[in-house]
Amino acid sequence: MKAITTILSVLALASIVNAAEGDAKKEKPKMDPAKVFAKLDANSDGSISKEEFLASPGAKKDAAKAEESFAKKDKDKDGKLSKEEFTAAPKKKKKDA
Repeated sequence: MKAITTILSVLALASIVNAAEGDAKKEKPKMDPAKVFAKLDANSDGSISKEEFLASPGAKKDAAKAEESFAKKDKDKDGKLSKEEFTAAPKKKKKDA
């Protein structure tokens, strides 16, 4: 009986470890914002136009959300994103107290 309990314990532990490893593999590594910027800057002019931004795979999934995101990032409202505008971290929302 003790041998069966030991075997079941080992199998349970192995399945937990295996599940945890599987979860860790599912996480996508974040790409470097500078590399993403270079990839989206199709004409290599040092900025991302609205058309270049909306042509990205992520923008094609939800065009309305992409338009909103572009508008938020375009701080100087010149219709294009500089590298600084694109790579700037979004401001965190304040929590209601």
